[in-house]
Amino acid sequence: MPLSTPAALFLQLMKYAENYIRSAIAIMEQYNGSLPLAAFLKNYFAQHKKFGSKDRKRIAHLCYCYCRIGHAADALDTAERLRIALFLCQDEAGEWTSVFPEAWLDQWNDDVTVRTRFITETYPSFEAGKIFLWTSALSAGIDPSAFLQSHLQQPDLFIRCRPGHEAAVTRKLTEASVPFTQQEQGAIALPNATKLEDIIVLDKEAVIQDLSSQRVAQVLAAGTPKIPANVWDCCAASGGKSLLVKDQLNNINLTVSDVRQSILRNLAQRFERAGLKGYRSFVADLTMADSVPVQSEFSLIICDAPCSGSGTWGRTPEQLLYFTEDRIAHYAALQQKIVANAVRSLAPGGLFLYITCSVFSAENEDMARFIETTCKLEPVKVSLLKGYNEKADTMFAALFRRA
Repeated sequence: MPLSTPAALFLQLMKYAENYIRSAIAIMEQYNGSLPLAAFLKNYFAQHKKFGSKDRKRIAHLCYCYCRIGHAADALDTAERLRIALFLCQDEAGEWTSVFPEAWLDQWNDDVTVRTRFITETYPSFEAGKIFLWTSALSAGIDPSAFLQSHLQQPDLFIRCRPGHEAAVTRKLTEASVPFTQQEQGAIALPNATKLEDIIVLDKEAVIQDLSSQRVAQVLAAGTPKIPANVWDCCAASGGKSLLVKDQLNNINLTVSDVRQSILRNLAQRFERAGLKGYRSFVADLTMADSVPVQSEFSLIICDAPCSGSGTWGRTPEQLLYFTEDRIAHYAALQQKIVANAVRSLAPGGLFLYITCSVFSAENEDMARFIETTCKLEPVKVSLLKGYNEKADTMFAALFRRA
């Protein structure tokens, strides 16, 4: 009897598994962290056109697994590190069964702590604590062990349904047979590789936004008994926080800025898709005092500050290999300059919302103290938004008021 299609595909993958691993080894021995891994892989596959889409997907998966164990297996060669990484990052061997010895398959437990214990016993040089090297710099309230372990799995993809569209979005996902979980009002978790653009109208019906980022709205709600009239998103980037605040507060006069015109062009395209009109935008390098707008008196300033991004490294695990500790102080100094300049435009009684996607205290609690003591703002609500136990990012949000 001929093999069924799934069985045939599985056997074909097992046949090619060793080739995928050899390709991943070659890639990781070339990669030096100067580009994001996603960009490096895109360039690599563009130069090596022999790989089909399924080949690229599996080789990329191996490369990301390799990065997820950070410096825990530095004493071992690339091939052995990759095998350990794949073992730790998957709950079951699945399609990679053929590349593992029977002793490893016997120990393949869906509890990662059991798998880690097996690796530690098998390789005395393996140090799980070196998956994330900077635990002494973490914000208070983060469980170092749980946070470290969270890097061994890919975070989920989260969307936020825009007002009035939640029923349509869930219906469309159901009709497309996409598995999803509703987390809280408007928040939906999906498998990371879900192709949403063919299912829903992105930015109009729902926005891609991490769960912790969506929860920033809860921090803002603590200080907004009345709607701020004039809102400035001073480090607007792609406009995700502007859309969040617009959907939360509705009737606001919005101003956005960022350091480059190209960023604002991309933001404008997104706002057009979202149906957001009537806002003001300007280029500003807020590390420079003369970039502060002439018009002040904003009743709400959102400062989603440039940061290490360390709360998102589950999505960019190459940072576990190439980040250096001196960058923490670099970002903290940058944040102080931006905040000190931005708060000059805050009206009396106005709110200042400081946000990072960092897990480092120097960018979080230390900055909150700087805002309180140096900028003379009163804290309203300070929150560490821990996403590492929910396959989400970890963020920090602090709301202040000017007396």
